[in-house]
Parts: sequence; structure tokens; C-alpha cells
Amino acid sequence: MKRENNSSKIRSTTVLLVHRDGQVAMAGDGQVTLGETVIKGNARKVRRIYNDQILIGFAGATADAFTLLTRFEAKLEQFQGKLERAAIELSKDWRTDKYLRHLEALMIVADKQDAFLLSGKGDVISSDEGLLSVGSGSMYALAAARALLKHTNLPAAEVASEALRIAAEICIYTNSEIVLEEL
Repeated sequence: MKRENNSSKIRSTTVLLVHRDGQVAMAGDGQVTLGETVIKGNARKVRRIYNDQILIGFAGATADAFTLLTRFEAKLEQFQGKLERAAIELSKDWRTDKYLRHLEALMIVADKQDAFLLSGKGDVISSDEGLLSVGSGSMYALAAARALLKHTNLPAAEVASEALRIAAEICIYTNSEIVLEEL
């Protein structure tokens, strides 16, 4: 039986998007990990772009994520802020470009109407339930957010923050230094 080399496994942050009652909130933790070591605790992996009309959050290799962020901003400019079109075009480039194909990152992008998870495999995934998540703690945050949406009347921002706090209690690659952005 072949054993997986633990040091080669990609581990990243946690980013969660919540869309509820016309509100959009994206939360991300601040932990940066190199191998098994935490090297920074307050990185900003969620931000506003395109005249503060679009939220973007990323998980994965930092340099790769910033490369994709720059490319995505260029696509938004090219397509006059049309989120879905920019997301699809970036995903096409990401999948087919020899350089971009090797980038190790995932992104969530959102405006007031739409949200998409983008991957280097060409995925442009929207959510039927108003939730998207990426990163090592994403499934914990997603499960917590689902429960909060089902059993509380909390607004989107509070659901996102609380779900990320819950993920931080479980996932060692997620911390409780949360950055929250809302539209």
C-alpha cells in the first residue's frame, strides 16, 4: 500500500460565502501555513474589487492566488464587471494556459446577485443554497453555515462569521482571525 507524503498535501485557509435575504457576506480566516508551521495569523484572503462591487476570496498558494486575482480583475475590466462572463473566461484561461494550469488555488467570487467557485480544472460552480466554501476547513464551515441558516434567523454576515469560528475550532489550518466583507 502506497503511503501519501503528508508534506506534499495541499493545505490552505478557509473562505465561506453566505447569501441570505439579499445580503452577501464573505468571511476568511487569516492563517498562513508553510508545511506544518503557522507563519502568519492575520493575512487578508477576502477583499473587495471592481469599485467595491465584487467580493473575492481565495485559498491555496498565496502567489498563485494573487496571480489569479490579477487575471480576474483584468477579465472584469474586459467584460465591464459582468461577473459570470469574467468567471467563465478566467476558468477557460486557467484550464488551457500552460502557465496558469499549474497554479494551486481556489477562488470564490460574488456580487449582489451571483456567486461562483472557480478552480483550475475549469469549474465555475454556483450554489443553489446560497453557500460556497473553499480551503482546508471549508466543509466544517459549510456544515456550520447550513445549520445556522436552517435553525436561526441570523443575517448573512453573522452566519459567515460564526460558521468560520466553528471551523477554526475544528480545523488546525483555520484560525479565528476572521476578515469579513459584505455587499
